[in-house]
Amino acid sequence: MSDSQSMTMIQAINSALDVMMERDSTVTVMGEDVGFFGGVFRATAGLQAKYGTARVFDTPITECGIIGVAIGMGAYGLRPVPEIQFADYIYPALDQLVSEAARLRYRSGGEFTAPLTVRSPFGGGIFGGQTHSQSPEGIFTHVSGLKTVIPATPYDAKGLLIAAIEDNDPVIFFEPKRIYNGPFHGHYDRPVSSWAGHADAEVPRGYYKVPLGKARIARPGSDVTVLAYGTMVHVVESTIAELPATEAIDAEVIDLRTLLPLDIETIEASVKKTGRCLVVHEATRTGGFGAELAALVQERCFGSLEAPVLRATGFDTPYPHSLEWAYFPGPVRIREALRQIMRD
Repeated sequence: MSDSQSMTMIQAINSALDVMMERDSTVTVMGEDVGFFGGVFRATAGLQAKYGTARVFDTPITECGIIGVAIGMGAYGLRPVPEIQFADYIYPALDQLVSEAARLRYRSGGEFTAPLTVRSPFGGGIFGGQTHSQSPEGIFTHVSGLKTVIPATPYDAKGLLIAAIEDNDPVIFFEPKRIYNGPFHGHYDRPVSSWAGHADAEVPRGYYKVPLGKARIARPGSDVTVLAYGTMVHVVESTIAELPATEAIDAEVIDLRTLLPLDIETIEASVKKTGRCLVVHEATRTGGFGAELAALVQERCFGSLEAPVLRATGFDTPYPHSLEWAYFPGPVRIREALRQIMRD
């Protein structure tokens, strides 16, 4: 029997939880509808039947309560994996995450830790509207003491989730639901509906880790460095692949994987090689994580830059329900940004 199989991102996340629950009796899963129902996206399907209601249990609709209980469980010695059903619902739990989880190790002089991994689907692409589509990663990267992880492939989703669960500090694990079942070209009318045949969909069945804080070079290149994470990695790759032969751009695409801790060494080496940098993310532009990336690149690579660092991002507007595909930085805006950066 093969020791790996093709998985969707949802299946890979489910496999990571299964592997860790079997391996470590302190791992528990909790959240709204995660038990009997198996989660709204089926990420926890079958886990309650296998491990029982004491380790996989449903909670009331109270995000503050979910995270507060998880922090207490972690301080007690467990490794809770709470699910916030949509990232948009995480705001009531901000005080618990910022004031308690992120500071517990420091406040207790190392006596207590908060080894919880907060899983949550984030981003748009399913016509979920303003309260099911937000990308709030920039809020959490601002908080010292939290780690922020965003996978782009099934292989990374499983390996990163296992690493997050084993980490002794709190991790925010955002899952790009737009690619739960397959990557998108970036065109609403031409989605790739399955991960089947995709190299990164071949996932080991058992235990393995992808280390936090290590980026992945998704596509090597020499003309420009493109920094992206989650869904945008696939949108960038497909945009580059579809450029006309007359204006082919040899872009190096870096999948950040982890926003904090950030693999600044890989970014720095790439930008010093290419001399140009474009940052792409789905979240709104102002205050987005792209601003931090642009500042870091300017600070560390100024002498190598041949053009200003540019950003292709979501707009500074409330999330538009009926116009969400216009909101995303898609092929047209990414292509124009690449053209501009190559002209400068």
